[in-house]
Amino acid sequence: MPQVPQTLDASAVRAWCGLALEALGRAREEIDAINVYPVADGDTGTNLYLTVESAAGAVEAVFAAHAAMSVVGTPPDGPLTDGPLIDGPRIEPPTLADAVRAMAHGALIGARGNSGTILAQLLRGMAQVLAADTGSERTDGPGLRLALRHAADAARQAVAHPVEGTVLTVASAAADAASGAEGDCAVVARAAYEGARAALAATPGQLAVLERAGVVDAGGRGLVAVLGALVETFTGEAPAVTGRAVPVLASHARVEIAEAGECADGGPAPASAPVSVQEETGPAFEVIYLLEADDTAVARLRDRLDALGDSLVVVGGDGLWNVHVHVDDAGAAVEAGVEAGRPYRIRITHFGPADAHTTGSTVRPVRERAQRAVVAVVPGEGLARLYAEAGATTVLARPGEPPASGELVDAVRRAHALEVVLLPNDAELRHTAAAAAEQARTEGVRVALIPTRSAVQGIAALAVHEPERRFDEDVVAMTSAAGATRYAEVEVAEHQSWTMAGICQAGDILGLIDGDVAVIGSDVTATAESVLNRMLSAGGEMVTLVLGEEAPTTIADHLEAKVRESYLAVDTVVYQGGHQGALLLIGVE
Repeated sequence: MPQVPQTLDASAVRAWCGLALEALGRAREEIDAINVYPVADGDTGTNLYLTVESAAGAVEAVFAAHAAMSVVGTPPDGPLTDGPLIDGPRIEPPTLADAVRAMAHGALIGARGNSGTILAQLLRGMAQVLAADTGSERTDGPGLRLALRHAADAARQAVAHPVEGTVLTVASAAADAASGAEGDCAVVARAAYEGARAALAATPGQLAVLERAGVVDAGGRGLVAVLGALVETFTGEAPAVTGRAVPVLASHARVEIAEAGECADGGPAPASAPVSVQEETGPAFEVIYLLEADDTAVARLRDRLDALGDSLVVVGGDGLWNVHVHVDDAGAAVEAGVEAGRPYRIRITHFGPADAHTTGSTVRPVRERAQRAVVAVVPGEGLARLYAEAGATTVLARPGEPPASGELVDAVRRAHALEVVLLPNDAELRHTAAAAAEQARTEGVRVALIPTRSAVQGIAALAVHEPERRFDEDVVAMTSAAGATRYAEVEVAEHQSWTMAGICQAGDILGLIDGDVAVIGSDVTATAESVLNRMLSAGGEMVTLVLGEEAPTTIADHLEAKVRESYLAVDTVVYQGGHQGALLLIGVE
């Protein structure tokens, strides 16, 4: 048996996140198939997987940062040196507090859907206990018991109108069972898991929609998988069960089998085909966004959103929140966030006729796949709108928080097409996109990855996209257009560093052409003009300018005027990129 942690430390948190991700990966399709509450949209398993993937990625980043500091003896953003300080001070590995805070933050910013948002609050509740400054770390069984209790209570408080027979019930039962367990972390984890399993099996008797469909709660099923991973963390073995790990479909379940081996949402048929739920229409949109706001503003926001719709879950704290609600007026839900603070990473999903809220009687029809779609990673809300207007399915990448492969796979599924063209729009995302493409291919989707390194290259590719062409011809044309587009960024240097253009200081304005620093300046407009002149010196027919929200208001007019004066045959188009990291993106075709 491999060595396993004996106490709840940073390594145990890391192992738990990895095992939970594996467990949800195995159970994802099964959980999606039984998703009937609060909306029968067949994505609970996927949302839970993406939430845990974000949490696990954040924990891995903490370990990577500590490993890097241990080697060089100074933080990665510290002063320049001539080489690694092999004899420098040794940095200790992450503490339990480091790991659980990273886990909670990763889950918060990556939370997807109703169940994913609640899971994020469960992890945050655990972190609040395990990272508390009490003079000693809570690394033993009693500490884990306390963390599970606080997690269940925090999750219930985050939901505007808690409903029994859901993941909240399963979480409370796990905490109740753990509270009676005397022993180490393994004993407490196993008790929590067994309590959760028993509660999950009882959910059809607590929620009528589950009983009618003959299934257990999908969110609760996911939590059981996560708790099973916690048991495996401390024992080295997955929990032993007889028969199925948990009941999924009862004998009277009504199952709708789609044609040609596909499930009702168009994807490959899972272990259990999606349940056909007979319900009447509820709110038309799911709205999710991250929000920077204070506690008072969030309290007002809760009241306003509660009046607008249902399935309201607001989780987070310390100035950063994840907001989830189902509404008919998506614009009003976003405006409420704007009044409360600064919303970003806004995701609005229209449920449409294929999805049903759980209150009445319509059958979810089989949704036909489109022939071809484009999936693109974009760095700002403005570009997301631009790409969406062009027909692309978008994945929003916040500066410093690149999307994971699972999020790209989810976008491919949302595109719901037989053929998909994937635009990563970032050189650093090429391997992530390749992994996502490979996963999508195993699900029967024909995927072509065009290695775009900037959003302006993606714009050029979209401009020549013709869905009516043969797939190979379309991909060749889009690849050619992207490759013929040089790209540049104008941004602010965060710290002193060596560049291809010399040493820059923190606060300098950098002009990067095709990924390398070509210009170092002190004025944004002057630096941008210098970059544009260098790019056009090699020729060009079209200039694309994408303005970040912090770019000078006059910069576009200035650059357009300079192009008209010096390059008569060159056209210029300007787009608003929103919060995209760079002050300005430039493309020259």
